[in-house]
Parts: sequence; structure tokens; C-alpha cells
Amino acid sequence: MASTIVEARGVTKDFGSIQAVKGVDLSIAPGELFGLIGHNGAGKSTLFKMMLGLIPLTSGQIHLDGEPITGPRFCETRRKIGYLPENVVLYDNLTGLETLYFFADLKAVPRRECAALLDKVGLTEAAGRRVREYSKGMRQRLGFAQALLGTPRLLFLDEPTTGLDPGAIRDFYRILRELKGEGVTMVLTSHILAEIQERVDRLAIMEGGQIRATGTVQALREAMNLPLTLEIAGGAGLREEVSRAMEGLAIDSIEESGNMLHIRLSRDAKMPALTRLATLGDTLRDLHVREPSLEDVFFGYRA
Repeated sequence: MASTIVEARGVTKDFGSIQAVKGVDLSIAPGELFGLIGHNGAGKSTLFKMMLGLIPLTSGQIHLDGEPITGPRFCETRRKIGYLPENVVLYDNLTGLETLYFFADLKAVPRRECAALLDKVGLTEAAGRRVREYSKGMRQRLGFAQALLGTPRLLFLDEPTTGLDPGAIRDFYRILRELKGEGVTMVLTSHILAEIQERVDRLAIMEGGQIRATGTVQALREAMNLPLTLEIAGGAGLREEVSRAMEGLAIDSIEESGNMLHIRLSRDAKMPALTRLATLGDTLRDLHVREPSLEDVFFGYRA
């Protein structure tokens, strides 16, 4: 098996005097659920469109599944790629099932796949309704269904949970887990960082058209060396006991809220702090170590 299914080297994209993508290098392994995060205008959607061959590169190279996107065999490769754009545009006068038939015909996929895909995304009961009657969330699910036509090996999902309610978001990620179990590679963007931080295998942070950092969420946390927070519940005299135990350690702050203490400390001080807290016995009723969120990491790299 190839070590990468997506490979970008020195990729740039200019729109006149504006350089939207600046020398991007990126490698994604087969079967990864890979996140691409960044603020609006960071270049994520432009990079997606170049990977799909929808817009030309200004310079650099992109290979998908071993094929250059400008090569003669890329059309065949693209048949095994699914794409859900950020803004799903559908024909309002078609029904949900007719919409999938339309895309199936474009992709040369048997129409018999369509009903099962509508069921997968929870639209069976709305299959015969006109798309004009669909809510934004239903349109998004229909767009996801079209991306799944043809059993793709590689999925590009641009803000895929836009308009979905919490239940639909849960179902969406359940489907992604099933696809990952089947070896499908998925690349997704999202502005909802808390939603993806425990779900992606790796991610890249993009800013100003460049990749600022790539790795697992935990690796990026450690590379930033952001402080941790210990959340401690206890009885009377908790603050005094804890403050005494923490003497000499690299503590940023200790804040009290009701019967809870919130201690910010360096990553290097975590284990010494936990060792000392373990000696306090019944003074402590509960303790939770809170790692920096993906949002903390993202803004740390932007600082």
C-alpha cells in the first residue's frame, strides 16, 4: 500500500495580485481522517478545489492516489473521489431521489445505490419530496449522500456539518467512523474545532495560505507547550492545603470557584503536581486534568 494517498508539494495559487495558497506541502496517509482548519480566507477551500482539479495550480504538484492531477489518468482517479462543497447547490424542482439519480448518472454509478444512500443519511422519508421543501440540514445530508456515490476511496468534505442539528452531526461522524473502518481516506474542514478535536487522526493548521503546523491534536498541544488546568474539588481548607502542596512548582495561577480550584500550570509540572496532590488524601474529592482545547492550540499558532 502506498504511504500517501494525498501528496502536495510547493503548491501555490494566485488570483491576480492575491496569493491565496503559498507553497503548501502536505501528505495524507491512506485511511486517515484528516482535518484542515483555519480562519475564513486561509486558503482551505482553494486548496480543496486544486486537489480536485477544479481550478489549476499556479505552481507546484499534487498527486492523488499516486496520479498527478494534471496527468492523463486523473479522470479515472477522480471517479473514486467524493466531494461535499461548503455551499451545496441543488436543483429545487427535483426530489431527493431524483437528485441522486442525476448525480449517479453524471458519475456513471448505478441508480440502485441511491435509495440505500438516502437511507444512510436519514432521508428515506423525504426521498419523494422536492428539494425546495428541504431544510438547510436536509440539503446538507443530501449533498453528503451524493459525495458517497460510487463508493469513493477518498472524500473531501468542506464544512460538512453546516446546518446539521446535534443528532445529525452524531450520525454524520458515525458514518465517517464506518467509512474509516472500510479504509476510506477523508479530508475535512470545520470551523467548529471542539467538534473535530477528538475525531480526527491528524490535522493541519492553515493561515494566510500556508500550513503553519501538522500533527495529532496532542502533538500540537505539546509542541505549543500550552499550560494545563487541574480542576480540583474538595472540602474546607482546600485552597490552603493545595497552595502549600504546590510550593516551588511552576504554577501560573490558582483560582477558586465555589468548592472548586482551577490551577494553571506548565506541562512539565503536571506529574510533580499530581504526586503532591495524591498526599492530600480526603482533602480532595475529585480531580480532572484539562488539556488545552484545539481552539487554544489554533489561537496559539496564530499568535
